Amino acid sequence: MKCEETAKFVSALYDGARVPPVAAEHIGACETCRRRLKEYAEIDAELRRVASAEFSRVASLESPEEVRARTWETEEMTPSGIAAASPTGHAGSTDQHLEHVIRGNINQQHVRIGRLDRAHDAFGRSHRGTGTVMNREHSEYQQVKADLHRKILDRLDLEKLGRTPSDTARDEVLLLIRNTVNSEAVPLSFAERERLSREILDEIFGLGPLEPLLKDPTVSDILVNRYNRVYVERAGKLEPTGLSFKDDQHLMQIIDRIVSRVGRRVDESSPMVDARLPDGSRVNAIIPPLAIDGPCLSIRRFGRDPITARNMIENKTLTEPMLELLSAVVKGRLNLLISGGTGAGKTTLLNVLSGYIPNSERVVTIEDAAELQMKQEHVVRLETRPPNIEGKGAVRQRQLVINSLRMRPDRIVVGEVRGEEAFDMLQAMNTGHEGSLTTVHANAHRDALARLESMVSMANLNLPERAMRQQIASAIHAVVQIARLSDGTRKVISVSEVTGMDGEIIGLQDIFVFDRTGIDESGKVKGVFRATGTRPRFAERLATGGCRLRAGLFESRVEV
Repeated sequence: MKCEETAKFVSALYDGARVPPVAAEHIGACETCRRRLKEYAEIDAELRRVASAEFSRVASLESPEEVRARTWETEEMTPSGIAAASPTGHAGSTDQHLEHVIRGNINQQHVRIGRLDRAHDAFGRSHRGTGTVMNREHSEYQQVKADLHRKILDRLDLEKLGRTPSDTARDEVLLLIRNTVNSEAVPLSFAERERLSREILDEIFGLGPLEPLLKDPTVSDILVNRYNRVYVERAGKLEPTGLSFKDDQHLMQIIDRIVSRVGRRVDESSPMVDARLPDGSRVNAIIPPLAIDGPCLSIRRFGRDPITARNMIENKTLTEPMLELLSAVVKGRLNLLISGGTGAGKTTLLNVLSGYIPNSERVVTIEDAAELQMKQEHVVRLETRPPNIEGKGAVRQRQLVINSLRMRPDRIVVGEVRGEEAFDMLQAMNTGHEGSLTTVHANAHRDALARLESMVSMANLNLPERAMRQQIASAIHAVVQIARLSDGTRKVISVSEVTGMDGEIIGLQDIFVFDRTGIDESGKVKGVFRATGTRPRFAERLATGGCRLRAGLFESRVEV
């Protein structure tokens, strides 16, 4: 007996009939059929749970009119159907009769959707061909979803929807979607119809296929290479997903929805854009003609619950002695530079350390795309602006840094320096705005200082090389180097003090370092966080500011 033949006996099993011995024998011997039978049983149990919840809801309704308004749309639930079935011949004569009709309606839904269709789907799909057949099925599913989406939009009162509270609007639209999906003659199981309803709801209120990924707290990056190739990063490792957009146009609609929320645009004349999501996640999009294979979208996610200092210690990103020193540096108003490669965790570490800024101080943040999550009350957030369609109106970071000096800040936090604004930031650090924080892309702490020097030269001020280095040496007090290792974990590789000029170069001395010792059987990087034994020169300055460093701080050693 074949699996396809066995499928027709599964519905009989749920109707209380006996399954022929030959079918039972096949199910017992076929691992695929046993697995599919288990899935079928789980779906059946879920449908019964939904039906039970529907009965409970009916019992709590106050009026027959409310029952009719919120019940599934079927032939039996039309006014004429209710009137015909009513003992008195009048629609809605008794609540008891309406509940009876609803029970019958749900049972019929259970029979029509939940048995033969799902049985054939569950057993038949595992034995269909792959390749062209699967692509055709995916295309047909996407087309059904697009058609239903258009029908639902035609039925929605968008003006009324805009005046309705968000949660209420979602519930009402979801009910409309379910009614529309159930009324369509499409060969989908109950689980697939429910999935389709949720996907259409995400298309209307969210970001379509990306919504499940945005709700997943384990996802740190979402990377869309093409409309049908979506990858995510979990625990530092990239993995493909089974999600897909309908086509390039569908992906472009989602990109336009993201960038329009923050007042930006993306088109052929401006094919690259940086934006952000409401939760602070950073977004970059690039479209044709620059992206050859179609629109590309990259989302660097920030969780709903920001990472805390305790989380970083538990994740072994740094140790308690290292955090104790860095928190003292921030509280003691020393200028701190955080360096690292792409995706190393610079902004996350900056967010954590900014939490040690006293709540009484006025902080001005400057970013290309706002993503910092400051915890203080007295914060002014500034963001750059790209040029308009005529190529005018751009506001760069350097202009914002210069303007921030007129805003009476106690501290200036620059999300990332990457150009000529480095000179004005150093000027601010040297002219009374101590305790400022910033990040820079570099692979080592000495490379970070060299990059700062290069960025200062972009300001075209023709400063001598030694003068630039003296400016950097006097402005920056400490450099923190963070990296993403081969196993996907993030580690603070070093905490170093800038000791001033050492001849013609800037002097650096390590206070804490991470020494890699190897890789264990599971691929995890092993190493040791250790103090070098060097007491920083700025310790006395911290002590005069009320932040005393204990002697044992510089003798710590932690193996991970």
